[in-house]
Amino acid sequence: MQDPEIYRGMEKTVRTTFPTSVTAAELTAAAQDYNQRGWTVAETANGLSLITDDDLSGIEVTGELAGEVRRFLRANNLSGAVIEIPGTERREIHLVTGVRKAAMALEALREAGATVYTDGAGIPLPPTHLSAGSACWGVAPGEARWVPPVVAIAAAVRAATTSRRAKLTIAC
Repeated sequence: MQDPEIYRGMEKTVRTTFPTSVTAAELTAAAQDYNQRGWTVAETANGLSLITDDDLSGIEVTGELAGEVRRFLRANNLSGAVIEIPGTERREIHLVTGVRKAAMALEALREAGATVYTDGAGIPLPPTHLSAGSACWGVAPGEARWVPPVVAIAAAVRAATTSRRAKLTIAC
């Protein structure tokens, strides 16, 4: 039999699917904040997920393009809420409105390599834990002056890709 003195002062650990840095209280507070914004949120095994619809969707851009899009939006005072997804490559999801009437913009975004989240697709909301870390706000909803229309993100992507092509032409 083992000596009970060994166990005195040791805490019982409770396993959860959430990272230890996220408490249930923080998760509840985040969910309440998102619900107050009118967002449809679902609890997942790892945190919270925004359920997209015609009113609120997401556009994911990666790598260098993500940085260029963010700079364009900031320079033109068009920034909205941005979720940063951890990983080896920069990944940002811009929350947007107006996808219902923006078929051409959505097509152009997809052609440029962006991922479009709409029609019930889930987007991990901070503080959701992902395999490479936790989703976090690059621009928090409270810091953003609005949720931009998808055409604003499409314009930023178009400007960034046009700028890239111009640089490639000059370099050649």
